[in-house]
Amino acid sequence: MITAAFRRLLRARTVAALTLTLLLTAGAAACTTTTAADILRYAAATRGDPEFEQTFRHEFADIDGVRMHYVTGGSGTPVVLIHGWPQTWYGWWEIMPELAEHHTVYAVDLPGLGDSTGSPTGYDKATLARYVHTLIADRLGIRDAQVVGHDFGAAVAFQYAAQFPADTARLGYLDLPLPGPAIDGPTYRSMSWHIAFHSQRRVPEAVVGDDVREYLALFSPQVSFGGTAFGGTSDRSPFTDAEIDEYARTYSRPEVLTGGFELYRALDQDVRDTGAALPTEVPALIMTAQGQLDPVRATVARYMSNIVRETDVPNAGHWLVEENAGFVTAELLRFLGR
Repeated sequence: MITAAFRRLLRARTVAALTLTLLLTAGAAACTTTTAADILRYAAATRGDPEFEQTFRHEFADIDGVRMHYVTGGSGTPVVLIHGWPQTWYGWWEIMPELAEHHTVYAVDLPGLGDSTGSPTGYDKATLARYVHTLIADRLGIRDAQVVGHDFGAAVAFQYAAQFPADTARLGYLDLPLPGPAIDGPTYRSMSWHIAFHSQRRVPEAVVGDDVREYLALFSPQVSFGGTAFGGTSDRSPFTDAEIDEYARTYSRPEVLTGGFELYRALDQDVRDTGAALPTEVPALIMTAQGQLDPVRATVARYMSNIVRETDVPNAGHWLVEENAGFVTAELLRFLGR
């Protein structure tokens, strides 16, 4: 039997090789510069993956001064996937094909991040949720979205459900202590060096900007299973080189790098917005890194009155999909329905 991990490795190696080929041939294809640039910009990471390309397509929509990028495919009830930092829609690519067998999947790049362009009016999660809602509900006409978010994307998903409960069928909340009365801004910034560092004005851009890829490669093992952020000593990254390359491609753009750090700089506003939110009765799933369910639940239980499923992910740190894709996929399908 070919395992999901083995399929992922094969796809990653194929994608990396084809991406390199595209890069080497782009200069020679000057007469088709626009097409080559488009492919390199947002489609190269999955180019050559037949399973993915046969199912999914890249789309763009102009939303309140921002051109939002999203990837969609499949059939069935709609599922909206929202990434955190330092990822993009691509953080979901490994599990999207199986989800798409039962659902219509929409994996979005948040405003100002990934291959979305333009600057949103704010990077607080309530504002970002309104952009996503405008895309999903108003432009695409989807009023029964099952919204799933990871990391800061989980806070965006919560705000989507809290602000637009009538348009939200289910809420998947993956691995984020919710900024709010349970954890205020100063306390949140004290939880990890990187939260405090990323919250500073201009400093992280100055430090990270010259080599974004190296920074992401060094950071990702810290919050993986057994990493130093969890009291361990592991320096193993769950990301392939191709995955790190894809995230570095987008975050190396100065405006996107700043946008990513703005997610952290908005924490004080996030705390206020959570405090002002009414508890949502939308059926909710909480999924966390191994051993982190209790502390995450303590921050969200007051605001999610209908938690129908909660679990931590065995042998996974913060990168739930990359570290245990099979478990995450099975839990999501169980929660979302086949």
